[in-house]
Amino acid sequence: MMLPGFPDAAPLAGLAGGALIGLAAALMLLGLGRIAGVSGLAAKAVGLGGSGIARSAAWMFVIGLPLGALIVSLLSGGIDAQFANPLTLAVAGVLVGVGTRLGSGCTSGHGVCGVSRLSGRSIVATATFMVAGIATVALMNAMGLEVLQ
Repeated sequence: MMLPGFPDAAPLAGLAGGALIGLAAALMLLGLGRIAGVSGLAAKAVGLGGSGIARSAAWMFVIGLPLGALIVSLLSGGIDAQFANPLTLAVAGVLVGVGTRLGSGCTSGHGVCGVSRLSGRSIVATATFMVAGIATVALMNAMGLEVLQ
């Protein structure tokens, strides 16, 4: 399926991925009573967070994320991914980590779990993420900086 104006879009794959993310979040909430926020689980896994989930469960969730991508890559014949240089990735990772701590959660916790529970702070946080992302891409384009496509 092609979307006009978006030749590289894969809406069915996106729909399937979104459904699986929702399923994983629902299973975690129903099974463990915890929100599937990746930043909180990663912090718990390395001993920085204090959420009530067992550290082993946090590790299983964090390890499952790249493992799932590997499985999809193997089943689909590879994922066409492009990455910025390592320094840019490191700086971006630090900024995401700081923003996550300041915002009391990341896009997965606020955007997937919080918005679906109609949490006011998650709706505000998700709107902030979206506006900041759009502004960043617009600024990069205005400055003539390359945006990965």
